[in-house]
Amino acid sequence: MKQEILTLEQEQVADMLLSLKNSHRRINRFMQEYTPPLNGDRYLTDREVSEVLKVSRRTLQNLRNSRVLPFILLGGKALYREYDIQRLLETNYRKADV
Repeated sequence: MKQEILTLEQEQVADMLLSLKNSHRRINRFMQEYTPPLNGDRYLTDREVSEVLKVSRRTLQNLRNSRVLPFILLGGKALYREYDIQRLLETNYRKADV
Protein backbone atom coordinates (compact mmCIF):
# COMPACT_ATOMS: atom_id res chain seq x y z
CA MET A 1 0.00 0.00 0.00
CA LYS A 2 1.50 3.27 -1.13
CA GLN A 3 1.11 6.20 1.26
CA GLU A 4 1.02 9.74 -0.01
CA ILE A 5 1.37 13.00 1.90
CA LEU A 6 -1.15 15.65 0.96
CA THR A 7 -0.08 19.29 0.91
CA LEU A 8 -1.95 22.56 0.45
CA GLU A 9 -0.30 23.03 -2.92
CA GLN A 10 -1.96 19.97 -4.45
CA GLU A 11 -4.90 20.75 -6.70
CA GLN A 12 -7.29 18.29 -4.98
CA VAL A 13 -6.61 19.78 -1.55
CA ALA A 14 -6.88 23.36 -2.84
CA ASP A 15 -10.21 22.56 -4.53
CA MET A 16 -11.53 20.94 -1.37
CA LEU A 17 -10.55 23.95 0.77
CA LEU A 18 -12.16 26.35 -1.71
CA SER A 19 -15.34 24.27 -1.66
CA LEU A 20 -15.38 24.32 2.15
CA LYS A 21 -14.91 28.09 2.23
CA ASN A 22 -17.78 28.57 -0.24
CA SER A 23 -20.01 26.27 1.79
CA HIS A 24 -19.13 28.14 4.97
CA ARG A 25 -19.97 31.47 3.33
CA ARG A 26 -23.34 30.14 2.10
CA ILE A 27 -24.22 28.73 5.51
CA ASN A 28 -23.38 32.01 7.21
CA ARG A 29 -25.50 33.97 4.72
CA PHE A 30 -28.38 31.55 5.24
CA MET A 31 -28.17 31.83 9.03
CA GLN A 32 -28.20 35.64 8.89
CA GLU A 33 -31.26 35.73 6.62
CA TYR A 34 -33.17 32.82 8.17
CA THR A 35 -36.38 33.51 10.04
CA PRO A 36 -38.22 30.53 11.48
CA PRO A 37 -41.70 29.92 10.06
CA LEU A 38 -44.63 30.94 12.25
CA ASN A 39 -42.32 32.85 14.60
CA GLY A 40 -40.69 29.59 15.62
CA ASP A 41 -43.93 28.17 17.03
CA ARG A 42 -44.61 24.50 16.43
CA TYR A 43 -48.20 23.38 15.88
CA LEU A 44 -49.47 19.88 16.58
CA THR A 45 -52.55 18.07 15.31
CA ASP A 46 -55.13 16.55 17.65
CA ARG A 47 -53.72 13.12 16.87
CA GLU A 48 -50.19 14.18 17.90
CA VAL A 49 -51.43 15.88 21.07
CA SER A 50 -53.56 12.91 22.07
CA GLU A 51 -50.53 10.62 21.67
CA VAL A 52 -48.28 12.92 23.71
CA LEU A 53 -50.79 13.47 26.51
CA LYS A 54 -52.11 9.87 26.40
CA VAL A 55 -55.72 11.03 26.15
CA SER A 56 -58.42 10.36 23.59
CA ARG A 57 -59.26 12.78 20.83
CA ARG A 58 -62.70 13.10 22.41
CA THR A 59 -61.02 14.31 25.63
CA LEU A 60 -59.22 16.94 23.57
CA GLN A 61 -62.60 18.00 22.17
CA ASN A 62 -63.91 18.38 25.72
CA LEU A 63 -60.85 20.43 26.71
CA ARG A 64 -61.39 22.68 23.69
CA ASN A 65 -65.11 23.10 24.44
CA SER A 66 -64.41 24.00 28.06
CA ARG A 67 -61.72 26.49 26.94
CA VAL A 68 -59.01 24.71 28.93
CA LEU A 69 -56.83 23.98 25.93
CA PRO A 70 -56.14 26.81 23.44
CA PHE A 71 -56.37 25.84 19.77
CA ILE A 72 -56.69 27.15 16.24
CA LEU A 73 -59.34 25.79 13.92
CA LEU A 74 -58.02 25.84 10.37
CA GLY A 75 -59.91 24.16 7.57
CA GLY A 76 -61.89 22.08 10.03
CA LYS A 77 -58.71 20.80 11.70
CA ALA A 78 -57.72 21.71 15.25
CA LEU A 79 -54.11 22.77 15.71
CA TYR A 80 -52.44 23.25 19.07
CA ARG A 81 -49.40 25.38 19.77
CA GLU A 82 -46.74 23.29 21.48
CA TYR A 83 -45.97 26.16 23.86
CA ASP A 84 -49.61 26.28 25.04
CA ILE A 85 -49.60 22.57 25.82
CA GLN A 86 -46.35 22.86 27.76
CA ARG A 87 -47.69 25.85 29.70
CA LEU A 88 -50.92 23.99 30.49
CA LEU A 89 -48.96 21.04 31.85
CA GLU A 90 -46.73 23.27 33.97
CA THR A 91 -49.69 25.23 35.33
CA ASN A 92 -51.50 22.06 36.39
CA TYR A 93 -48.45 20.29 37.82
CA ARG A 94 -48.96 19.01 41.35
CA LYS A 95 -46.00 18.01 43.48
CA ALA A 96 -46.18 14.78 45.41
CA ASP A 97 -46.56 15.03 49.20
CA VAL A 98 -43.54 13.54 50.86
